[in-house]
Amino acid sequence: MKRVGLPGLVFLVFLTLRLTGHIAWSWWWVTAPLWGGLALILGILAGGVAWIAVSEHMRVRRLRRAHK
Repeated sequence: MKRVGLPGLVFLVFLTLRLTGHIAWSWWWVTAPLWGGLALILGILAGGVAWIAVSEHMRVRRLRRAHK
């Protein structure tokens, strides 16, 4: 038997509230507990890649200036 984790439980609560008319949230927010964790991880990874790219670009610029 599979267990429903916290994100699944929160989704079911949001779904029930949305379908019964207690909240008028967008479906994006209702389903956010299902995909929000993955989106957060991907956002952190993208930020890390951007940070590394900018750092490398700045390092190369410093090296080029030093060799002129």
